[in-house]
Amino acid sequence: MVSFTALALTLVAAIGAFAVPTDASEGTTHVHDRRATPNGQGTSNGYFYSWWSDGADSTATYTNGASGNYALTWSGNNGNLVGGKGWNPGTSSRTINYSGTYVPTGNSYLSVYGWTRSALIEYYVVESYGTYNPSSAATKKGTVTCDGASYDVLSTWRYNAPSIDGTQTFQQFWSVRNPKKTPGGSISGSVTVSCHFNAWASFGMALGTSHNYQIVATEGYFSTGRSNITVS
Repeated sequence: MVSFTALALTLVAAIGAFAVPTDASEGTTHVHDRRATPNGQGTSNGYFYSWWSDGADSTATYTNGASGNYALTWSGNNGNLVGGKGWNPGTSSRTINYSGTYVPTGNSYLSVYGWTRSALIEYYVVESYGTYNPSSAATKKGTVTCDGASYDVLSTWRYNAPSIDGTQTFQQFWSVRNPKKTPGGSISGSVTVSCHFNAWASFGMALGTSHNYQIVATEGYFSTGRSNITVS
């Protein structure tokens, strides 16, 4: 993520820090200042959450709300962050619903995001994004229609990069909604993950047999923005 054209390759290197949980409190609300609070994963009001930042922008806050709700604000056009709520483990049979607001200014994603093991795969179903289209930095395999929308299907490789299992070489699988859901205000939708996973398999992109976490994540890179998303 040194440049917009390298976003898909470098953002994920930073996201690998998700693997170390530091706050697993149940049923509480967490406000994380990036300078003061370490990165963390845990359970909040029945949902798994994950929050990571590189610490470059002390203005960002991540807050776990009731049930599947979370809020994230960031500013300063400085640094890299990602946070969201969902489930651990993930599954290949879930329909994920999300609603709320998503207001990025600059480089950002709103996506279903997760990992598998055996094989180690990092995956995205990108519903909306800011100024950078992540499909520009990956190899297009084809298209798929899921939940009434068209998505570009893509893959990339990460070499000697951070992951949920430390430094590894692994593939990333992508579905990028085309056209994206319009950012800048209210947003909602549903993602039937089996539709994407089956399409990936048809293009020779096989996920691992063991699911790790699966969340609806907001990501920002040298940008500003805010999101308030409820997952179910």
